[in-house]
Amino acid sequence: MSAPAQRLLFVADPLPGFKIHKDSTFAMLRECQRRGHALAVCTAADLHWRSGAAVQARVQFVELTGHATDWYRVCASADTALRDFDAVLMRTDPPFDSEYFYATHLLQQAEREGARVFNRPQALREHPEKLALLEFAEFAPPTLVTRSAAAIRAFHAEQQDIILKPLDGMGGMGIFRVGPDGLNLGAIIETLNRHGQCTMMVQRFLPEIAQGDKRVLLIGGAAVPFCLARIPQGGEVRGNLAAGGKGVAQPLSERDWAIARAIGPKLAARGLLLVGLDVIGDCVTEINVTSPTCFQEITDQTGCDVAALFVDALERALG
Repeated sequence: MSAPAQRLLFVADPLPGFKIHKDSTFAMLRECQRRGHALAVCTAADLHWRSGAAVQARVQFVELTGHATDWYRVCASADTALRDFDAVLMRTDPPFDSEYFYATHLLQQAEREGARVFNRPQALREHPEKLALLEFAEFAPPTLVTRSAAAIRAFHAEQQDIILKPLDGMGGMGIFRVGPDGLNLGAIIETLNRHGQCTMMVQRFLPEIAQGDKRVLLIGGAAVPFCLARIPQGGEVRGNLAAGGKGVAQPLSERDWAIARAIGPKLAARGLLLVGLDVIGDCVTEINVTSPTCFQEITDQTGCDVAALFVDALERALG
């Protein structure tokens, strides 16, 4: 039996900037429309809250056309309370800056008024994508989060080959590798750490990156059976697709399944309907909760319809 039609609001980046051949939010929209759900979109900047009133957004009600260009049409625009939708899906891309933080507070107020928000705003705030990893240290490589340049140098002396990255980076931005010779370690610390002003993450380098940085998707606490191994190209240490990595879909390994079974149910219970684990070799290196991607790449290469799995889970959550 098909689920009843729902009114769904996607809080996302502006639609004209979507690359629909690979965008996961587009895949969600397409599957939702295929099932008869009504679609509305807005950006985080469209959210507003006036004293004495409900949290609202200036939303566009849209239909997908099925065309490669002019792929959507706007049917109407209106200021609408978020609680008037059956579900609100927060799909704004990182970085998790102060404006994203404020948006989660507006969305949490909308929850108090009766809105159903996925992923839950409180859970988004409580699981910053790099720091959340340390809760599951048994699956992580040796990792240090600090502002201290001396602590970073000591970590390098101990581990010899390390990766350094900012806490607010995305798409591989700002990631550096320093080998046993320590070449440029000081300059990299100064660049990322800004003389003690910025907290950063340091991890032991994992040579298994040569086989790919795997994106393992968790939907409703359960793993999608295929991951996307993002393989560095041309001497890069970053596998991120945004940094030129090549995406190769493959079945989950036994270790991937074990990690998913340990982490997935815990995060789902906290209101995280969709999570993307970054796994290199046997280690989780990040836990992505803001707008996990790779739906279309996995579907195109394996036939596993990730968007359908996601909308199935959304419909179950809505009852």
